[in-house]
Amino acid sequence: MRIAITGSTGLVGTALVSALQAAGHQPVRLVRNPSDTPSGEIAHWQPDSGAIDLSALGEIDAVIHLAGENVAAGRWTTARKQRIEQSRGPATEKLCRTLAGLPTPPKVIISASATGIYGDRDDEELDEDSPVDATDSFLARVAREWELATQPLNEIGARVVHLRIGVVLAPNGGALSRMLLPFRMGLGGRLGSGDHWMSWITLHDLVRSIQHILAEASLRGPVLAVSPTPISNRDFTRALGKALHRPTFFPVPSFALRTLFGELATILLSSQRARPSRLLKSGFTFDHSDIDSGLAAMKLR
Repeated sequence: MRIAITGSTGLVGTALVSALQAAGHQPVRLVRNPSDTPSGEIAHWQPDSGAIDLSALGEIDAVIHLAGENVAAGRWTTARKQRIEQSRGPATEKLCRTLAGLPTPPKVIISASATGIYGDRDDEELDEDSPVDATDSFLARVAREWELATQPLNEIGARVVHLRIGVVLAPNGGALSRMLLPFRMGLGGRLGSGDHWMSWITLHDLVRSIQHILAEASLRGPVLAVSPTPISNRDFTRALGKALHRPTFFPVPSFALRTLFGELATILLSSQRARPSRLLKSGFTFDHSDIDSGLAAMKLR
């Protein structure tokens, strides 16, 4: 398959491009600045307008849309929140309108979303059929608009998948890489009470799940990309300490997180206990279904 990919230089995109090439596919990176892009096929993309260099794009079979402003890059100032919103709903809608207008539109798009669409749900067990958070909480609202923005491709009958991604675990990027130094120094600990649930997935299994979705025509609409065994922050802290052979005696109180990070602390303290029902029903098997095996496979020590 010839597959267009946005966000191809990020943590997930980099791993995905390599995996698709190894599987014999032809990934085409949609990029804003071609001069900053690694080798391979590229097509210039302007997120603000949705314009794509169609001569470089060629005829594509599928799109994997991963691009978006990093929500955890810093405190949520008004300007940062605007960039987060604009890089998701509006940019996705413009991209999908351009793709829908191609002489031969793609047959499938896998568009990133997030478990944050459910809001803070305490101990409630969630899957793709659970109602999303209908309040005006920032992350849930952004995720709802992100998913609605694919409507132009829905309208022409493309298979649209909203990939609701949990916390992606990899030693070379994302949340886990930021935790490693303090944990290795013996300064790790639970966040707040530690009772809130964390829906996670290893980078390895996320890439495999995207490849599975490309091949599995029955999957459309929301699909949770999370391990089948969500874990409390308290138990994750213990598991990471065990994997690193380090103590975890230093909890961080909720008020301290809110003081340090402001509204961004929502990401660290919200609870989503999600299960990937649709992936499992479609026959996908996880290589790392429990946290101990996932961390062990990363060889963190």
